Amino acid sequence: MRVQQRTVSRTVVDDVEVRVRRMCLRLAADLQFHGWHHVEFVRDNAVRFARRNGSDAAVVETAALVHDVNYVVRRNSLPVDGRELRMDVLRRAGVEPATAEWIDEIVEEAEMRTRHRDISAEAQALSDADTLFKALPVTPVMLAPRYLAENGLSLRELATKIVGEQSGPHEQGFYFYDPEAAATYSRWATANLELWRCIVESLDDPTVENLLSVLPA
Repeated sequence: MRVQQRTVSRTVVDDVEVRVRRMCLRLAADLQFHGWHHVEFVRDNAVRFARRNGSDAAVVETAALVHDVNYVVRRNSLPVDGRELRMDVLRRAGVEPATAEWIDEIVEEAEMRTRHRDISAEAQALSDADTLFKALPVTPVMLAPRYLAENGLSLRELATKIVGEQSGPHEQGFYFYDPEAAATYSRWATANLELWRCIVESLDDPTVENLLSVLPA
């Protein structure tokens, strides 16, 4: 049972934002998918969901700001790979050690690959915001190529990853935790996931394989 940690002040949240934004802009060429545009989207929506589910909005906002710093450390990585950098950013911004640990736990809880139905309210808010970015209808069209370039993955690897990680939460009914988000965005999520399933299937079709083999790199 988690002991209730202290929240973070507006000044501290703003300090974290400045540090993460500066980092993202400096490395914009390398963070084509997980750059500031992604962090800002997730931050804004995580705060919205946190206010709806009654969780600590300031802590959720801070977690959203640092949730993907692992991509600064190493491409195609996991949240745990960014722990050292995440904790350093929080420490330098003045987040108390116990609260920083709480924020790190929220980031880990919200990870699509391992999240479950009973994660904390703070992690639910962060997860829903990050999941919404994945489910946007424009993501496979405009942003998926950026993900491939940023992380050095093939189309097959990305499609297999998406289907493998997202099918369980979608089928078990906790793709979105927030009821209003589920009602509003589930149609997008269903269409998105079906598209990626079709991509996986298509890559085993010889005609598609032949087509892709002659396209310029």
